[in-house]
Amino acid sequence: MALETACHPLGKRPCEMQAFRIWDVNQKIFYLRNNQLVAGYLQGPNTKLEEKIDVVPIEPHTMFLGIHGGKLCLACVKSGDEIKLKLEAVNITDLNQNREQDKRFAFIRSDNGPTTSFESAACPGWFLCTSLEADQPVGLTNKPTESIKVTKFYFQQD
Repeated sequence: MALETACHPLGKRPCEMQAFRIWDVNQKIFYLRNNQLVAGYLQGPNTKLEEKIDVVPIEPHTMFLGIHGGKLCLACVKSGDEIKLKLEAVNITDLNQNREQDKRFAFIRSDNGPTTSFESAACPGWFLCTSLEADQPVGLTNKPTESIKVTKFYFQQD
């Protein structure tokens, strides 16, 4: 089923959740450490720590992103003057694109050749990113071309 057709356009039926593998262009894989999503190099027995990204498409290029079977969702949250990526304990299939409070969970997927970037729908101009350094938290940046952050990912259906 194509990503674009996974949801009924009028939202009359629930969206299908799909699992994807994600890793940045430097081959860092997402995993959970101390309840925080981080990106690092997993080898040997540690490869089982890899977090799959659960996706519920809501529009052709917009989707909700989660982990742990869609029980923890990625959210773009404004805190004072800062914008941060948080994991929130909500069920991804309970989210609704038409509810303003759920907009923080929506990300716009942009494909550029073999790589993909994810821009927050709630905070335009802020992109999902990893640090150049391994084992650092996955976050958001408003400077996607800055060389200290990685905003390009390989995103492959599991």
